[in-house]
Amino acid sequence: MERAVFVYTTYPSIVEAEKAGRAIVERRLAACVNILPGMVSHYWWEGKVERGEEVVMIVKTRASLSQNVERAIKDMHSYTTPAILVIPIENVEKTYLGWLMAETEAAKID
Repeated sequence: MERAVFVYTTYPSIVEAEKAGRAIVERRLAACVNILPGMVSHYWWEGKVERGEEVVMIVKTRASLSQNVERAIKDMHSYTTPAILVIPIENVEKTYLGWLMAETEAAKID
């Protein structure tokens, strides 16, 4: 069976994250997204250290859809350089993995 992955990204607001997350799930590019508000980030940007309040989104999908998820995130994101990290998952409980695969079977790919 195909492997599952997490796609990790961040957004500047819960509103933007929810809009993107819902669209990704509606297109069946992911079985589920988790949106975690309240993150504080410190990062280098244009030569200086910045601080920002962000929202984390974790997209649960199949490995073969990760590039489509990446494109969808970029298309809907307000950042010029969004963080998009595809994280392989070592092991997934069999029933959950079956659900994830079934829910993404009919993915609407551009």
